Amino acid sequence: MYLQSNGATVDVTEDPGRAEFRTSQGIPDTAASCHTGMVDGYAIEGHVPAEAIQRLLTERPDAAGLALPGMPGDAPGMGGDTASWADQPVMLVNRDGSLTAFAY
Repeated sequence: MYLQSNGATVDVTEDPGRAEFRTSQGIPDTAASCHTGMVDGYAIEGHVPAEAIQRLLTERPDAAGLALPGMPGDAPGMGGDTASWADQPVMLVNRDGSLTAFAY
């Protein structure tokens, strides 16, 4: 797994109610992706790069979490780990559900 190869400990749980869980964590449908994770109280939606997650945990903004909306084929963990995914913006999900560019 991509995050494990970047030093993270990952526990995977299959959840048929994931959409409801995602919404309950403050991630709007406009930021939806293929899976939702949690780290230190933040929701991580989709294939967010490890560097962006590390920055989130260092800066600790007042936000719901991060999202890489959709399922971009060149995102980390999607077979594009060595490709440039600079065109895929990671979004900070604000507590009101709005999105702000966080990293590229």
